[in-house]
Amino acid sequence: MNIKTILESIVSDNLLHAKWLNTLSYMENAGAKKISASEHKENVNLIILKHAAEEHRHAYYLKKQLGKLEGDLCKTYTNSELLAPNDTKFYLNALDVAVCRYLKQHFNLSGYELKFAAYLFVTYAIEVRADELYPIYQDVLTAASSKVTVKSIILEEEGHLEEMLNQLKSFDEDWEKHAEIVIKIEQDMFNSWMNNLGKQLLN
Repeated sequence: MNIKTILESIVSDNLLHAKWLNTLSYMENAGAKKISASEHKENVNLIILKHAAEEHRHAYYLKKQLGKLEGDLCKTYTNSELLAPNDTKFYLNALDVAVCRYLKQHFNLSGYELKFAAYLFVTYAIEVRADELYPIYQDVLTAASSKVTVKSIILEEEGHLEEMLNQLKSFDEDWEKHAEIVIKIEQDMFNSWMNNLGKQLLN
């Protein structure tokens, strides 16, 4: 199943849709915490603070959208209230570990420098993913005449992507070569997540 087909199946089922919104909220929240964890103790720039705050707000916004669905569902981030919970919960950590390993090997970084470089590349990959996923989801919502909307998130994610591009250009002149490899790592993880999500829908 492709992304749109999976999302159409999800949006057509109230419980699945609630779990999907909750899953997205979980991932936005995990992303915000990951950004905060990468911060230097003292040298924290405005973009990092803005980015962490916006990811937290996205997590909150998606949770609030649950109120537009019937049933007062998904109050927590427990496995029973998420889709493909194992993939969902390990996604960012696994991506972070794989990217750190790559960056350590190619840039010989450690400590805060490694954390910051990983933040740049991992966040870039996630923003590229969000730039693809949220508009498809919004198209499916619009076609289904759903009360749920993610239009405001789409606008902010576009801004995030632009900010990450500017930071990566400052980080290394060959950033695109390394970003392509990170995108490939993320693509493999995303495909695995979607496959397991698709299997869950068929069960």
